[in-house]
Amino acid sequence: MRRRTLLTAAGLSIPLSLLQRLDDALAVPPQPLRSAEPAQIAQMLRAARQRFDGSELSGLIATLPGLLASSLEAAERADTPTGWALVSAAHGLATDTLNKVGRKDSARITAERAVFYAARSGDSVATAAAARALGMMLRIQGRPDLAAAVMSRGIDQLTATGLRTTAQADMHLRLLCARAYTHAWGGDESRALEGIAEAEQAAARIPAMAPTAVPFARLYRANIAYALGDPRTALHAARDLRDGMYPTPERRGRLRTDLARFYWQWGKPEQTTAALLEAYRHAPAEVRDRPSIRRIAAELVERHPRVAGVRQLAEAISRPPVTV
Repeated sequence: MRRRTLLTAAGLSIPLSLLQRLDDALAVPPQPLRSAEPAQIAQMLRAARQRFDGSELSGLIATLPGLLASSLEAAERADTPTGWALVSAAHGLATDTLNKVGRKDSARITAERAVFYAARSGDSVATAAAARALGMMLRIQGRPDLAAAVMSRGIDQLTATGLRTTAQADMHLRLLCARAYTHAWGGDESRALEGIAEAEQAAARIPAMAPTAVPFARLYRANIAYALGDPRTALHAARDLRDGMYPTPERRGRLRTDLARFYWQWGKPEQTTAALLEAYRHAPAEVRDRPSIRRIAAELVERHPRVAGVRQLAEAISRPPVTV
């Protein structure tokens, strides 16, 4: 039975050939089919982010090798700050995507490259975004203190700008949340709670940002409680969060998978199942293609086969691989 669970948990719907192609592209970047100008690279990057936001992971992974190669070729040819910032952003998106589907070693590579290219750009937002990406991977790899230090440097660099633009303020908030979460996984409850309180204040400070920023920070507060091993507090913190507060399918799916994690930590299989089915309704890849969430689903199928909705969940995670 355990072997079947492990096999089910490993069976992502993303073809292995796509993942291998992306891994290969990190070792030997493919030659772009044609040269592209910065405006075209920016358009490609926007399209890729839309796929990420739409939780279209197979299609996104299929396009990432070309995006990484084209952005690098364009930056090397033009050698402008904008070009290098776009290369860094492409690698940051690759980091988030690879991390989501469990390719941690590859995600660490793209995070480090995002930092390198951001430094060449000199752009404060690119530098901070890259710090978030690298800090995330350091935390996942068991280095929370170093991760927090990397994020703190990014926060300090952004703060020095005066946070005059929405992009700077938004990235500042994201880093504050990520650092607080990192402190929680490092077992530092005091700094985690102080950090998320600071993030919540930052979220409410700019009225134009507040409708999306406040729910973003509040979900981080809930996840901090989860990281500290307190699922009841996590669910209490998330009690007022609703799907409509999150603008993309990926974010709505993440809300529901986070709630599922809280319920699962508390030992509530019925509520866990319901949350995963809701997540699947918004963004199937959040359940099928995130190994940590797929494992919860597979364990539900094994341990609680008679819980309402578990059979439907089993069918969802057993769908055949998609083709791109």
